This record gives sequence, C-alpha cells and structure tokens, in this order.
Amino acid sequence: MLEPRTVAVVGASARPGSFGERMVAEILASAAELDVHLVNPGYDTILGRPCVPSLDEIAGPVDLVMLGVGDASLEAELTRAAKRGDGGALVFGNAYEEPAEGADPLRLRLAAIARDAGMAMCGAGCMGFVNVARGVRAIGYLEPDPLPAGGVALVTHSGSMFSALLRARRGFGYCLAVSSGQELVTPAAAYLDYALGLSETTVVALVLEAIRDPLRLRAALRTAADRDLPVVLLPVGVSEAGRSMVAAHSGAIAGGSGAWEALSDAYGVHLVSDASELLDTVEVFAAGRRARPRSGYDAAGIAAVLDSGAERALLVDVAAELGVPFAAVGARTTAALEARLDPGLVAANPLDVWGNGADTEALFADSLVALGRDPAVRALALAVDLVEEYDGDDSYRDAVLSASAVLDLPVVVVSNVPSALDRPAAARLRAAGVPVLEGTRSGLLALRHLLAHADRDVVTADPGAVDDARRERWIRRLRNGPLDGAEAFALLADYGITVVPVMAAADEPAVIASARKLGYPVVLKTDTAIDHKTDVGGVVTGLADEHALVAAYRDLAGRLGPQVIVCAQAASGVEVLVGAVRDPALGMLVVVGVGGVLVEHLGERAVTLPPVSAAGALRLVGQTALEGLLARPRRGAPADLAALGSLVTAFSVLVAELGEELEAIDLNPVICTPDGAIAVDVHVAKRRDAVSP
Repeated sequence: MLEPRTVAVVGASARPGSFGERMVAEILASAAELDVHLVNPGYDTILGRPCVPSLDEIAGPVDLVMLGVGDASLEAELTRAAKRGDGGALVFGNAYEEPAEGADPLRLRLAAIARDAGMAMCGAGCMGFVNVARGVRAIGYLEPDPLPAGGVALVTHSGSMFSALLRARRGFGYCLAVSSGQELVTPAAAYLDYALGLSETTVVALVLEAIRDPLRLRAALRTAADRDLPVVLLPVGVSEAGRSMVAAHSGAIAGGSGAWEALSDAYGVHLVSDASELLDTVEVFAAGRRARPRSGYDAAGIAAVLDSGAERALLVDVAAELGVPFAAVGARTTAALEARLDPGLVAANPLDVWGNGADTEALFADSLVALGRDPAVRALALAVDLVEEYDGDDSYRDAVLSASAVLDLPVVVVSNVPSALDRPAAARLRAAGVPVLEGTRSGLLALRHLLAHADRDVVTADPGAVDDARRERWIRRLRNGPLDGAEAFALLADYGITVVPVMAAADEPAVIASARKLGYPVVLKTDTAIDHKTDVGGVVTGLADEHALVAAYRDLAGRLGPQVIVCAQAASGVEVLVGAVRDPALGMLVVVGVGGVLVEHLGERAVTLPPVSAAGALRLVGQTALEGLLARPRRGAPADLAALGSLVTAFSVLVAELGEELEAIDLNPVICTPDGAIAVDVHVAKRRDAVSP
C-alpha cells in the first residue's frame, strides 16, 4: 500500500477545487513512476488522461485504491476492490452511517471486507500519506510540493495535525508521513514497522489517541530502542474528558496517562505534552548530534549564552521547574570566559555576555566555544530572541554558525518569543544543522529529551525461563476463587518476595496460638474482602501482649467477622507502593510510588511494563519523590535501595507470569529500611473477565 506502482483513484474529478481533483493532482505529482487509473462514471477524460466508469474496467488488480467517495458508496467500492484482489485501500471518508437495527456499523463492515481479502487499509477518516522516500503522494489535500525530505517518519491519528506538521517549516524533512485516521484495519504499529525498515528513518514522530495493536506496537518500539532511534510521542486523550472526546470522535478507547508512561519508560519513548514540544524535540533529534555522555560528571548538563540578565533569570527559573540541569563548568572554562567578558559581568553558566555591545559576533562565538569545550557541558544553547535586526546585524546568527562548526556537541538556538523570530535567519541556521527551538519552555524540554536519550536505559527486562510448575499452580488457584490473606502472602513468597511472617486464624484460640508462634509484638488484620482495611479500623498494629491481642480480636470479630491474619510487626521505615493494574490496551502495568495511607493523596508514582530489570526498578524509584525519601529518611540510615530493586524485579516476574489472571495486585506498603525491603500487606484482585474453572 505504501509503495504502490499501480493506483486507482475512485472519485476522480475534473471540477476545479473539488476533492476528486485534488486527489488526482496529488497522486500525479508523485516523483515515482506510477501507473494511475482514474475512475468516475461522469468523465471520459480528466486532465487529458482516460477515465473509466468503474474499477471493474481496470485490467488486473492494482496496488492501491484511493476511495474519494461518499460514505454511502464506500462499502460497494471496497467490496469491488476486494473481489478484484487489489492490494490496499485508502479511505478518506468518515465511514459513518446510522445502522439499521441489528446490522453492524459501516466501519465494522468495511474492516471485515478488507481483512477477509487480506487488504491493508489507511483510514477511514484520514488525510492519506506521503511516502517521500519512495516518491508517492497519496493524499486528497494540497500539501507542500515537494515535501522537505529528511529522516522523520510521522504517523498521526489527527488529520489536522498531519497537515500542520507538514507545513511547519522547521529544520527537518520527512521520509514518511501518514495520517492513519481511525485505523479500521492497519494500525499505527504497522506504519512504524514499515518506517523502521526504511534506511532513511532517523527519528519517529507519533501523535496517537489510542493503542490498537499493543503487541505489534511494543515490538516496534523495542526495535527502535535497540537501534537507538528516537521515538517522540504526543498522546492525546489522556485526561478523563479527553478520553471521552476520543471515544465520541473515533470510537477508539484512548490510552490513559499510565499506559503512555509505561511505554515511555519501557522503551525509552520521549513523551511530549503539546505540539510545540513535539516540534522542538523532533528538530533537535533530526539535527543528528547527540548529547555528550555524562562522563562521570555529577554536575553535567547544558550550557547557555544570553544577552539579557532578565531572560537569564527566566531561563534559570523555567529550567529549575522542568528539571533541566546546567553544567558546573571548570576553572579553565571560567578563566577563558573572564578573559573575554566586559568588566562587571560574571563568568557563570548560564552566561549573560551583554556589556558594551562591542565586537558582538566574536564575543558570542568565543563564549559559546569556551562553554562547548567544557567536558561537563552536554549540549549548548544560544538563548536569545532571534529577532529581525533592522540594522542588518547578523552577529548572533553568525556566532552560532561559527561555534557549531568547531564543536561536536549539539548547538541550538532557543528563541524566547517565537512570534518575533527572524524566519530567514532561522532558515539559514537550520540549513546548517543548527536547530532553532521556538519557545523557552518547549526548547528546554527538547534539550531535556536530548539528555535523557543519551542516558536512557530500556527498563523492560527479559523474564528469563518461566517456572511452568509455579505458574500453573497459581493459575489453578486463582481460577478457583479469591485468595485469603495468608495465601496472598504465600504467593509473594513463592516468587522470591520478602514478606512479613503471617498466619491465618478464625477464632480466639487460633489467634493466641499464632501470636505466640510469631512472637510479640504482632499486627492483627481483618481477612475480609475490604480494599481499604485501615479506613474501617481493620488493622491494629503494635499489639505487645496477649491481653491487647485478645481485646483487638474481639473488636475486629464483632465488627468485621472472625477471619483474620496475625502478622509479625515489621520495623518502621519508608513506606513504598509496589503494585500492578490492568490497562485495557497494554495489559498489566507495574507501578512504584509513595506508599502507605498517603498513596491516594500524593499521587506520586512511576509506571512501566513487566518484567523489570533491577536497574530499571531503581530508575522507577528515581522518577518519584521516593528516591529522596529513601536516601534521606527522617530517622535512621538510608534504606537499602538494592533490596527494593530486587523486590520490584521479583514482583514484576509474578505480574508477567500471572498477569492474565489479575485485575490488580498491590503491595502497600513495602517497608524499606537499611536492612532490606519487606512487604507487609497485599491485595489481590482477580481479573473480572478471567477464565473460570
């Protein structure tokens, strides 16, 4: 479909300004040598080319059928193409109708026709595609011709975003651009697969509202990660209101923020939050230079040169908010800067060099080079308002060009006021491989993505050999009904997770015997199907003797029932949530965050896909406030991070092996101390649609 040599344009037209005319104009503008057949019963010729009344008049199947017809005609035309054995279809229309009672919706019928015939399908409700690398323009709307060629492969569900990005006039070009629309048959993952097979692809840009083929998408993202190929993803519909709008618009189930975050963490995907961040991030990656490695410098980061004290402070403020580090430059760099600065200016990073305004080009170029040669500097920015200079002064532009020519790290311009940008100057810089980032916030975020890519570590691990006997044993047990409290702890222990010793009891003598065996102090918990036991007074801690234990049990039994578990009292420490929850598209997601009773109030968590390596587990911890809490607890020595990493890894193997049976599983809290990490509570929710015994 994406590399056709024969194309049929159904709905071709000679009427000026019509959709059919635009389809014809665009496909005929293709650089590739295509055998194009025009189809419309109302014409004998269009633009001097023969036009036939029906697909049936074309001898033999074609590679691509462009269906520029109304929704009412789509089913008949696609059926005709399928019967002919045509290779792929491009459906521009929205494919909507009010279905007759008991009939499948039109979209489902179209999908079934194409799938049964083995046809690829772009759409419905799409703008088409431009395969720049192979010279094909299969679109129904006039777009830049020629489209700038380069290494960016774009796949977007949004047709408006497709058109806007193609016309953005940024410092990159495309090898492939696809408006995939509703993806009735061919999902975004398939286009990503194809793009990864193009030697021209160096960056992938995705604008997605749903995950329609999660296994294929994960496999493609894994391939991109293995090739160190940046993938920049703008997800839409992550809020509750946004998801409802996606469903109303296309009928798709949009991914929640956790699903996108999990993909990002597992495969090093660069999540962006809006189109400005998308464009700036794609531009820095498309330029080709990668951020320098840390090289052992704890204070490594970016460096910036400015011409304004106020804008220097603004840059520092925004960078601090976003977590973009500035490098602590060395004494040699400081000395070199001091030798060039006017009196009264401070040689620091970020650097304000504006003094008396003399020798601007050389001053800025020398300052940029001095900072760029410091080993702690990983990327370099000239952060100025690149405005049109009415006196024709090109000092800023030329200073950046000369500095970039002698440095090997990324050199960019960050323009604080995009609407004032001197477009010709920006074009000259971009032509020389210098990205021009259009906004303080989006520019700094793009640099943060650049640093993150150099530091990235794909978290998802190979689960290794599955313990089939263990897995089958627990699957059978889960299918026989809910686990009681002691069984849930046994499940964790069977997967190598350190748990607090527990015993089940259903009457007072058993409770007393359990406590004597475990040793005081103990914790008493109701073993009833209550999600938040603490909220209903179902957990009593610090029971130091039999008298206190019996009083607590009688109270619990009277209010919540006789079934309880008796647990050894764990030492105090930092409380961590380690859990997993089912996502409609991706399946089980592993969640790590601040635990205990604060979990629902703080909302501090990091998300990934199972299984997780030990290094990946620690990276998850580092994405939350946990890292500081564990390293600097309010009391005592730092917690054993390695033990927590091992626990998360073991938990992720459990989730990978048993996830098909689970809706959710929470270890909350896991108590982390200098002596290790231990799970003291667990809640297991069986999957609602799991197989019954």
